[in-house]
Amino acid sequence: MPSLPVQTTFSLRHYNTLGIDATARAYLSVTSISQLQQLIAEPALAKLPRLVLGGGSNLVLTQDFDGLVLHMCNLGMQKVGEDDDTVYVRAAAGENWHGFVRWTLAQGFAGLENLSLIPGNVGAAPIQNIGAYGVEMQERFHSLTAFDFNTGNVLTLDRTACAFAYRDSVFKHALRDRVVVLDVTFALPKHSQPVLAYADVAHELHTLGIKVPTANDVSAAVIAIRTRKLPDPAVIGNAGSFFKNPIVTAMQRDALFAQHPQLVSYPQPDGRFKLAAGWLIDQCGWKGKNLGPAGMYEKQALVLVNRGGATGQDIVRLSQAVQDDVMHRFGVNLEPEPIFI
Repeated sequence: MPSLPVQTTFSLRHYNTLGIDATARAYLSVTSISQLQQLIAEPALAKLPRLVLGGGSNLVLTQDFDGLVLHMCNLGMQKVGEDDDTVYVRAAAGENWHGFVRWTLAQGFAGLENLSLIPGNVGAAPIQNIGAYGVEMQERFHSLTAFDFNTGNVLTLDRTACAFAYRDSVFKHALRDRVVVLDVTFALPKHSQPVLAYADVAHELHTLGIKVPTANDVSAAVIAIRTRKLPDPAVIGNAGSFFKNPIVTAMQRDALFAQHPQLVSYPQPDGRFKLAAGWLIDQCGWKGKNLGPAGMYEKQALVLVNRGGATGQDIVRLSQAVQDDVMHRFGVNLEPEPIFI
């Protein structure tokens, strides 16, 4: 078997959407399971710390990485089955998420349109349990396969095994650093109704004069909204929405609402409330404000941006300052969405 094409002292600047200039000790572009099997059979590589990389859109590199970066680059999308109510489609971990959403719509399969234009790759979607505009990935998830570095086996995990929660999953806990997602299978409803719970989407469709929207119409509306609010990482480095929307008890929400009647909140099925992190940050005066070469985007306070040359420590400093101000004013803890390395 030929040796693995591992590159050393590898710059990750163009492999994370924040554009942070950090170096990996070693880097491997992964396109097959056989490469992963070979990896764990080579002691010098197997003992190195590992960082699995997808689209790099959910990552803050706070320093150089003294280990092996596994960049998932496997590709492939296909319909794998159907029944009376559902179509099952599968995508490899290395596929671009938005490209996959567009492919499903082109096939006539609805269900993922609200998740259009979310940055990153398919393999990261279940790890983060991505969501937007009233839909979470777990609602459309069927199963996935993952490579287990401990055993060398391929695992199949269903929804229960993945332990999905708000921007969370088993891959951030019990299976962190143990497995790498290979592909994901989604269950898309044949008779789905458009999800228009978010006012922004309904308003966009109304502006376009669309009264009975199709899945493609909803996708176009979401793309238009995200394009207006979020900067293109190719133009200005960012990781999309940087903080999770905090979830608080009804008592906490009511107390905050009494002091701040403009508070933006959304009721949750369990009786708690989700607060709009962007609104909290904006009220603290951070929208469009910089701290050194990093700042909060002028069009959307929830987005942290690299104004040029920001290091990982610059990002950490700004993130902490925003968290401190929101905690001081509202008594609410903001949790970052990206992973800090």
